Amino acid sequence: MVVGAGQTPGETIGNGRATAVLFAREGATVLCVDRDLARAEDTVAAIAADGLAASAMQADVTDSEQAAAIIATALDRLGGVDVLVNNVGIGLAGPSSDGPAHLCDEDAFDRTLDVNLKGMWFTIRAAIPAMREAGGGSIVNVSSLASLGGSNQLAYEISKAGVNRLTLHVANGNAKYGIRCNAILPGLMDTPMAVEGIAKATGRTVEETRAQRDQRVPLRARMGSGWDTAHAALYLGSDDAGFVTGVLLPVDGGMSARVG
Repeated sequence: MVVGAGQTPGETIGNGRATAVLFAREGATVLCVDRDLARAEDTVAAIAADGLAASAMQADVTDSEQAAAIIATALDRLGGVDVLVNNVGIGLAGPSSDGPAHLCDEDAFDRTLDVNLKGMWFTIRAAIPAMREAGGGSIVNVSSLASLGGSNQLAYEISKAGVNRLTLHVANGNAKYGIRCNAILPGLMDTPMAVEGIAKATGRTVEETRAQRDQRVPLRARMGSGWDTAHAALYLGSDDAGFVTGVLLPVDGGMSARVG
């Protein structure tokens, strides 16, 4: 299950779509979940174009019943719950926007935590009983480098720090049941939601936004892509990481290494 398998329209690929496609290429049958059914179906179409198996589902993870329905649907369509990738996340700009502590809008704060943190808890809460009954499973949460640093997006940073703590909590509480839980901390990524969303919010062109973000990355002065997140998710979800749990994995071109 890839929750957040659709993506904002744009010229590059998003984390969720890349993850769903890569898992399918490696032999998984993928349930592509998104709040926007058409976007989930677009991801399924991309997978089907390779002759691979996937199906789409609409769900809003901020609704606990819809989050639980994701697991029920996976059990029905796939016969089991092996890997859950939680990729849903938002960053709010505009009239009701995130920002520094003295400027962050209350509605934006509440909405961001509902989607980025509470929604992730809802899907995990629903998945754990099925995974325990099956004797194990892997949960991969997409957090952010912003969980470790930043000063411009209070709600986003706190929500992702909460995802980190949620990940460690679930890892510690479920290791004896064979359930692994890890998180990916992407840095600056060249995805439609990030680059084109920031360009729109700031009034800069996509090209200007991309160049500015590239310059901030230590590794080759170039952002990562949705495929970099996807390969990390594939590793953490697979048996290759069978002895790995409770890990917060930066995928950030060395940005988190520049502490101090």
